[in-house]
Amino acid sequence: MKRVFLAIALMVMTASVAMAQNYMVIDSEKVFKSIDAYNNALEQIEKLSAEYQKQVDAKFEEVESLYNAYMQQRASLTSAVRQQQEQMILQKEAEATKFQESLFGTDGTLMKKRLELIQPIQKQVFDTIESFSKQYGYDLVIDISANPTVLYYSEKVNFTERIIEALK
Repeated sequence: MKRVFLAIALMVMTASVAMAQNYMVIDSEKVFKSIDAYNNALEQIEKLSAEYQKQVDAKFEEVESLYNAYMQQRASLTSAVRQQQEQMILQKEAEATKFQESLFGTDGTLMKKRLELIQPIQKQVFDTIESFSKQYGYDLVIDISANPTVLYYSEKVNFTERIIEALK
């Protein structure tokens, strides 16, 4: 009997704590897309990415060209020359891969540029959300753009437009 009473008391306390929390819902994707600086930063990153991809493609095309030329001449080459050519092709391929990683890797030039351009905007948005939440007494902020498991929310707790306004 004590266990049943304890379980019921625990459920009531959990429900009352959950009901006592104020929460708000925002769509961070919509917030970010409403900021011109963010959209401009994404455009810059996209242009830079395309430029870098052309450079990487050129390096790999060079490797492919060397390989194709080698394959055409392979039968007429001596064993030592074949080995030397294969080593050169493998070295060029490794250099191209390293170059690609230096641009597109997690510590690459593009990621650094992305952080440089996007991080200040993210900080501004998150600071605004935090300030807004504290000002209006919200304990929890749910981002509906990043959490596809939210099955329902009332529009009265969706503060996306108010956050956009607060950012302006």
